[in-house]
Amino acid sequence: MKRGRLVLIVIIIVVIASGSYFYCYHFIPDRGEVEIIEAGTMLTEKEVIRLYGIPVDSFEILFDVVKRNQMLLDILSDFNLPEGSIAGLISKEHDAFDLRKIRAGNKYVVFVEKDSIRTLRYLVYEHTPIEYVRFCFGDTVSIDVDHKEVRQETKFVQGKINTSLWNAMIDNGIDPTLANELSEIYAWSIDFFGLQPADSFSVVYDEQYVDSISVGLGRIHAAYFRHTGIDFYAIPFVQDSVESYYDIEGQSLRKAFLKAPLRFSRISSRFSNSRLHPILKIRRPHHGVDYAAPGGTPVLAIGDGRIMKAQRGYNKGAGNMIKIRHNSVYTTAYLHLSGFAPGIRQGTYVKQGDVIGYVGTTGLSTGPHLDFRFYKNGKAIDPLKVEAPPVEPVHEENLAAFDSIKIATIKLLNRSGS
Repeated sequence: MKRGRLVLIVIIIVVIASGSYFYCYHFIPDRGEVEIIEAGTMLTEKEVIRLYGIPVDSFEILFDVVKRNQMLLDILSDFNLPEGSIAGLISKEHDAFDLRKIRAGNKYVVFVEKDSIRTLRYLVYEHTPIEYVRFCFGDTVSIDVDHKEVRQETKFVQGKINTSLWNAMIDNGIDPTLANELSEIYAWSIDFFGLQPADSFSVVYDEQYVDSISVGLGRIHAAYFRHTGIDFYAIPFVQDSVESYYDIEGQSLRKAFLKAPLRFSRISSRFSNSRLHPILKIRRPHHGVDYAAPGGTPVLAIGDGRIMKAQRGYNKGAGNMIKIRHNSVYTTAYLHLSGFAPGIRQGTYVKQGDVIGYVGTTGLSTGPHLDFRFYKNGKAIDPLKVEAPPVEPVHEENLAAFDSIKIATIKLLNRSGS
């Protein structure tokens, strides 16, 4: 009797379990295919999975990259297109996107119908890691430009200088383009050609991501640089609707002149009243600073001013030369250029940081370099010893607000580094 009761109990359990399995399998939708409206409501419809805003379950999807010398029309020729699509595309291309801007190596994605004809309905071209162009081929052709969602992550990094700021970034696993950002902020305060092994830096900044791929740097929230035993803070502050960086005294880090007319090079010869000339082999004054750099390296105007001279030729050994008058006191000259930037000529007004020419070896020169000269009241002075005054400090009425930002910025750097 007991044995028969046990068998009956086992049968009942099996029936209940089988019924539960049947109900769960056939009547409870898979959570990956549903959209939950809110807690406690019924699951109403399948979640639509989209790629570039296009429902993926409706199409066969193909991924590829643009080949060398391949144009969009070459790509489209491999697919079955609705009649008149090519003509419609050509007529609308300049409304949203210039088809000539398609670059080899960039990714594109094709959406075709799931049938024997495999008609092309969409083509998405990734113009940048963030921006993409969507071509729609239906009864009419449409082109629109959209952007992927960008996620920002705030980071703190720090490091010490062994050889250069760029190498310090690499050694510490930091995006080396951060070196460019710091050189922009401190361009008027720190000579990046004269960094020393004891120098160090700390930065709090945003890095931008699309999915898990870094696509660039965002805002720098705070920066600190210790150079030659001196502390240099970069404190962001908005004044007159413009954000700029200031030191702890409220003086702008942007000064009247850049520290150097080109980036990330080395000084091969300094200002001297008696230098042994490398070609003539005689001693004579060298009233400039030579920056050794690859031919073609952009040369920047160190300050606002008007071009007095833009001379081509040998010019008594100076080669192609540009001379800029910045004000009634200061003038700068740029020698041995390979050429001038577009629009550069005598009388042109240039702004600080504008590209005016390119490193070359014209004139009396042993190799590619820039001979940079600085004049005060017409007299040559050592460019490395010029002390340019600050541009615009924090206004007195804004000092209280600035002090609050300064305290918070220094705390941010200290807290992030602890």
